[in-house]
Amino acid sequence: MKEFLQINPADTVAVALKDLPGVSAGHKFALRDIAEGEDIIKYGNPIGHATRPIAKGELVNHNNIATNLSGTLDYSGIEAAPPAGVERKEAPLTFWGYPRSDGQVGIRNDIWVIPTVGCVNGICRQIVEQATPLPSRERSGVGLLYFPHNYGCSQLGEDHENTRKVLRDMALHPNAGGVLIVGLGCENNQPREFEKLLGDYDRQRIRFLISQEVEGDEVEAGVAIVKELYAQAQTCERVPVPLSHLRVGLKCGGSDGFSGITANPLLGAFSDWLCAQGGSTILTEVPEMFGAEHLLMRRAVSDEVLQDTIRLINDFKEYYLSHGQPVGENPSPGNKAGGISTLEEKALGCTQKSGMSPVMGVLKYGERLAALEPQVGGLHLLSAPGNDLVASTALAAAGCQLVLFTTGRGTPFSTFVPTLKVSTNSDLARRKPQWIDFDAGVLLEDVPMDELLHRFSGFVMDVASGRIRTTAEQHGNAEFAIFKTGVTL
Repeated sequence: MKEFLQINPADTVAVALKDLPGVSAGHKFALRDIAEGEDIIKYGNPIGHATRPIAKGELVNHNNIATNLSGTLDYSGIEAAPPAGVERKEAPLTFWGYPRSDGQVGIRNDIWVIPTVGCVNGICRQIVEQATPLPSRERSGVGLLYFPHNYGCSQLGEDHENTRKVLRDMALHPNAGGVLIVGLGCENNQPREFEKLLGDYDRQRIRFLISQEVEGDEVEAGVAIVKELYAQAQTCERVPVPLSHLRVGLKCGGSDGFSGITANPLLGAFSDWLCAQGGSTILTEVPEMFGAEHLLMRRAVSDEVLQDTIRLINDFKEYYLSHGQPVGENPSPGNKAGGISTLEEKALGCTQKSGMSPVMGVLKYGERLAALEPQVGGLHLLSAPGNDLVASTALAAAGCQLVLFTTGRGTPFSTFVPTLKVSTNSDLARRKPQWIDFDAGVLLEDVPMDELLHRFSGFVMDVASGRIRTTAEQHGNAEFAIFKTGVTL
């Protein structure tokens, strides 16, 4: 194993692949003397500037480097020059999924109980608890989950609409074999008005219960509906479907100095492979594009998509600035401890997950890929913050049947669709097997990317086809979070 890696020939820093004198594994050091104020180059791009002179061989971290990011930018000099994309080399592939009446395909077949408002969280919990004598997922292939949240009332404007959109997206998600939407009756998110958002939905698969209108015990009424949905879901069977029906979210969290070297490039290779098969991938975490956005903009498939990408970036920067916050203060204490010093460095590693495919479109928060006309596969960008659960929820709400999540520090969480955790280093995979599904750290041990991609794509297909459950699924982790920006009444 090499001692260090210079990622790009233009780089002025290298990454230690193992502990070196004065430099921990995953951290970077200067390849030459760097003057105060000089840009520091990694991934072939600036990741900030030196705040003091840095000697050759010296550790480069947040103590001697600062971000170059400030406010919004004029990107008028950037032109869309989309790459050709990756050519498909094998015959069209399939996975085993559950076709739904609206043309979507699910990779799970569970029953979801979703509250329209936080006031009925307890009712939803009781419905699930009292229905649990139903056969387990292991026996029947059908699980039973409920998703508590604090919203649906006392919200105004965009926050109220965000709540309604995400709950709508969940109700229409193909991973649910059946959905019971439980309302109270007096909330701002009125159940009958909310129902209109679903359009011409499958009334056999999606059911409503308004608690204040139930004569008698609403929990008992809910259990009866869940049992009907459960019996119906058991009649659904997996069938082979083209890989073009698969939509995958790309997310990272708890990143370290290896994220942009191992796990994120692996996801980028997978994204290119899936897009070549006609499938779709979605990249989000807009603040973690700051400093690398120019690379995504140049890959826009058209000038229209380029302009949408520019608005995506500058609108999110304006969101920060409108709250009096700087746009470059992103790396967390865990990121810094793992070797990431600035937001530009984090972004250049983060966007490795997008591979090299053209950017086909930009989705607004709460917008569903399946609702776009015409429906276009390939790589898309999605407006959402960097927060792990909020961003992963947004990916699932956009229609992703699973989320691929890279991490160097580790996390046990999952959003409401299977969330497959990929470690950036083998030590994490060894220490936390209850969190990690796949180890990308072996790339540091000279395992070729093509070989690891073959293993990884097979593993993802096994998860999608139901042959493997993620570690988070095995531990019952399934949560969601809605983006909130405004006031609460």
